[in-house]
Amino acid sequence: MTDRPGAPAPPGAPPLAEIGACVFDAYGTLFDVHAPLRRLADTLGERAPALSETWRVRQLQYTWLRSLMGRYADFWQVTGDALDHAMAAHGIADLGVRARLMEMYLRLDAYPDAPACLAAVRARRVKTAILSNGAPTMLAAAVDHAGLRGSLDQVLSVDPLQVYKPDPRTYRLACDRLGLPAARIAFVSANGWDIAGAASFGLKAVWLNRTGTAPETLPGRPVAEIGGLDRLAALVAPASPRSGGPVGTPSRDSFAP
Repeated sequence: MTDRPGAPAPPGAPPLAEIGACVFDAYGTLFDVHAPLRRLADTLGERAPALSETWRVRQLQYTWLRSLMGRYADFWQVTGDALDHAMAAHGIADLGVRARLMEMYLRLDAYPDAPACLAAVRARRVKTAILSNGAPTMLAAAVDHAGLRGSLDQVLSVDPLQVYKPDPRTYRLACDRLGLPAARIAFVSANGWDIAGAASFGLKAVWLNRTGTAPETLPGRPVAEIGGLDRLAALVAPASPRSGGPVGTPSRDSFAP
């Protein structure tokens, strides 16, 4: 791997062969944001899936709207405000349910493929980090609950910037903190809008498209699309006998032209 900033990968090399760091979105990418409502399915019944979806949609919308309005509030407040709206929209007034859901949001389940993915990337001598809208205390709680602390070199929150992704300043934070140019940082997210923002900034964006969602019609395209985190390491470099990782590139994944 060359140390020359932004050097292109040699012909035939994996699309992320020249990166020095792989940065992950947290919520929806490493951590399952719908896990809390599944735990309360017995309590809420058939309302649980719709409540979870409304909560997540409003959570994201509120970050974008607050950024546009210049009215920043940290992600914990935004998450609570979004839950209040979602519960009202679905006719749920139980404050005990609210308290349980907010507490569960600090202990989100990691996706099953997350720990092995981080280990495989690090085995290829690539730094790993999180870049998230989450407040620092939220991210610390989630990372520790999932047992991922030892698999990450850095956990970066946009909170010091007082603005949310996809503002370009949020992606620049990764460059500044990792000491690498954008072209040598891969950014992995399950959120299409986040991928568009990262790609527009200049990061090597990899879209984690678990559900086969249609791509966003926004500026900025990913360099690769994968169906699971277990597909990522092969894009960084083929596994060597010493790395202990999988060999080869799965055929179901697609590289963007």
